[in-house]
Amino acid sequence: MALTEQCKTKLQSISTATLNAVLFKRGLRNTYIRGIHLINPAAPRMIGAAYTLRYIPAREDLDHTDSFENLCHPQRKAVEECPPGSVLVMDAREDSSAASAGCILLTRLMKRGCAGVVTDGGFRDTPAIAQLPFPSYHTRPAAPASLVRHHAVDLNMPIGCGGVPVFPGDIVVGDAEGVVVIPRAISPIVVQEAYEQTRFEDFVQKRVEEGSTIMGLYPPSAATLEDYERWRATQQEAR
Repeated sequence: MALTEQCKTKLQSISTATLNAVLFKRGLRNTYIRGIHLINPAAPRMIGAAYTLRYIPAREDLDHTDSFENLCHPQRKAVEECPPGSVLVMDAREDSSAASAGCILLTRLMKRGCAGVVTDGGFRDTPAIAQLPFPSYHTRPAAPASLVRHHAVDLNMPIGCGGVPVFPGDIVVGDAEGVVVIPRAISPIVVQEAYEQTRFEDFVQKRVEEGSTIMGLYPPSAATLEDYERWRATQQEAR
């Protein structure tokens, strides 16, 4: 199921915290990629379908300085084949002792119109990456080249990233807090429910800022829900 423009628009206003809460209500506890952070806080929100790359440990007879001369090298292919609008998600086995990629490859992804990049390892050239208007998530800086520790093997296959299963086409959303993975099959339902929850929490936040107690407000009583519906109607009229 493709990510529609309507879903993308709604996701612009939904936090990863709210998305995780909605997924938890549906029994999904393991959707938040652990141990990573956004390198460039000024980058736009990351929203896109997952395109995956998997690394296994490097081996000396296979991973050497001329490995990238092979035009079919999976890492290079991932950078050139990740579809525009998609997020390249890398399984680096949570090993940040060598880079999953560097600024040149991330710049190429950005120029090709990809939506962002995630690894549960590290990136090199992080001072330069921090200046790119391109969402880039990793665990920590890793100056050594990928070949020191990583051997790229699979493209667009199910992977694990930060302990989370990621299947090609899953919806990947990143904000300043982190990255959540929404199973593709239920993504429209999750996005709509999270959008509605965001609107309700905007109402709650406004009431709390005005001095209201959270008792009977969050979670809401029947009276609060009626109050919310009246408030929501005024918001719609204002639009």
